[in-house]
Amino acid sequence: MTGDGRHIRLLIGLGAMTLLLLGKIFSLQIVDDRYKEDADRNSTIYETIYPTRGVIYDRNGEILVGNKVAYDILVSPREVQAFDTVALATVLGVEPAFIRSKLDEYRKRRSSIGFQAVTMMRMVPSETYMRFDEVKYKFPGFRGQVRGIRDYPVNAGGNLLGYVSEVNQDYINSHGGEYRSGDYAGMTGIEAAREKDLRGEKGYHIYLRNSRNQIEQPYKDGAEDKEAIPGHDIVTTIDAALQQYGQELMQNKVGSIVAIEPETGEILALVSSPGVDVSQLADIGKYWNEISQNPYKPMYNRAVQASYPPGSVFKLVNGLIGLQEGVLKPEYMYPCSKGYHFGAGHKLGCHGHKSPLNMEESIMMSCNAYYCYVLKNILDNRKYDSVADGLDAWHEYVESFGFGRKLGSDFPAELAGSIPTSKTYNRAYGRGRWNSTTVISLSIGQGEILATPMHLANLCATIANRGHYYIPHIIKASEGVEIDPRFTEPQYTKVDTVHFPKLIRGMWRAVNSGAGMGGTAWIAHIDSLDVCGKTGTAQNPRGADNSVFICFAPMDHPKIAIAAYVENGGFGATYAAPMASLMVEKYLKGSVKRTDLEKRMKEANLMSRVKKD
Repeated sequence: MTGDGRHIRLLIGLGAMTLLLLGKIFSLQIVDDRYKEDADRNSTIYETIYPTRGVIYDRNGEILVGNKVAYDILVSPREVQAFDTVALATVLGVEPAFIRSKLDEYRKRRSSIGFQAVTMMRMVPSETYMRFDEVKYKFPGFRGQVRGIRDYPVNAGGNLLGYVSEVNQDYINSHGGEYRSGDYAGMTGIEAAREKDLRGEKGYHIYLRNSRNQIEQPYKDGAEDKEAIPGHDIVTTIDAALQQYGQELMQNKVGSIVAIEPETGEILALVSSPGVDVSQLADIGKYWNEISQNPYKPMYNRAVQASYPPGSVFKLVNGLIGLQEGVLKPEYMYPCSKGYHFGAGHKLGCHGHKSPLNMEESIMMSCNAYYCYVLKNILDNRKYDSVADGLDAWHEYVESFGFGRKLGSDFPAELAGSIPTSKTYNRAYGRGRWNSTTVISLSIGQGEILATPMHLANLCATIANRGHYYIPHIIKASEGVEIDPRFTEPQYTKVDTVHFPKLIRGMWRAVNSGAGMGGTAWIAHIDSLDVCGKTGTAQNPRGADNSVFICFAPMDHPKIAIAAYVENGGFGATYAAPMASLMVEKYLKGSVKRTDLEKRMKEANLMSRVKKD
């Protein structure tokens, strides 16, 4: 082949390759824009749009937790250029050293921060934010952010509502990528329990940045921005006025008040004292040291997290079991000589009252000896092969009332309490080496029995319903928010419903018989309301006895069941009974006429009696 032929072929080959290359370039840059988009994304920055968190309402439509605007100052360390530190500090109202130290900290974390913005100052005053906004162009890399924070129009239920805080790395790791640094989430209370409903869905703006990482313009004119989706509003079962009133009564006292609507299981009030003032919740970080170092533990929700001996209110459970087992009848009478005497000089003491007593009178006067006889007859029942078998049967009855286990409420951090079985005493004394008198303190709600105030309120609701309860819950179904069907299903005890009215009459007499007739809860009497109640005085190894009371009203078709537990409050009638009855009066009548009693309860200060941890 001649030289000219080879030259022509080479030119043809080069031409063909040039055409192929030009075609590919045309395809990549004009026809297929995927690579252009990838390049664009390498020069884009995402600015998060935080959604409005859902509002929390009480049962009557009053806002418990709303939202208000907060202003933050953010900085993107890689975008910061030389600037006048003193000028920026003056605008922000801080010392120049503060800004320098923050930038030094961010530079050390540069590899982990990357190009993202971090919050340098939170919740700055609106005047400061506006002043900065006017001159922010002078400070590349710094920008403002407007976000919503929680607002609390009513000082009701700080422990109950919980708080929202910025997530830490442990929280991020435990939630599978749902959160990133700078996000906020509910950490306690309802805010935590209903986080998925309340949080909403984040959105974002996309901006283009130049080679110096400066933001220039919206990406694709905002066509690929995503709007934030607000969180769902939550309607609680709480009555804000009742909750607030309970907090006023429990001021300067340690304990809890829990009120339930018996026919639904809806929690009307969940008071834990001392509690957290809602004014501290919006900026929990500012007050955290003060709250966490408080020896009375205000973040500790005693309504569901504290286990106590229930005291004499537990006599009602033993009485019902005795009726069901056939070892007790309402007309049975038992003696009391200032207590129950057993063994070689042993005695479980009781206060002075008439003797012998029938069942109604035993409830009215809260006789200890009567229920020692009842429990002994339950455990020594001949239908069981041993006392151990009798105790385990007793345990099953007690557990059917919700004791010794978590009730399954939708409120977080609920404790199970404790109800002993034969194994408990086999471990303590040895198999076959204990009997019914060994565990006789169980008859009056002492010994190894532990329950939360929620358990006691649920017991009261169960009796009010004549044998069944609805699992206590704090959220109502509403638009976009469902509740578990289990909250609408009645939970029946192992005691037949026919036995409950026999007990209720004694509870009515306890409140309505008057002091001269021996009614231990006469102070809880309310004119025109048939209040039924039972006092309790629970022994406390940490000081004065605990004051306990449960009641419901009216006797027929009850609207409220309530438990009050006051640590170191003494007799049940001293503090728990009057406060619980004032709550009933406030709820059912709308106002309180017993103003002298109300004043005495509000002004009482028992904090000096409480042994701090």
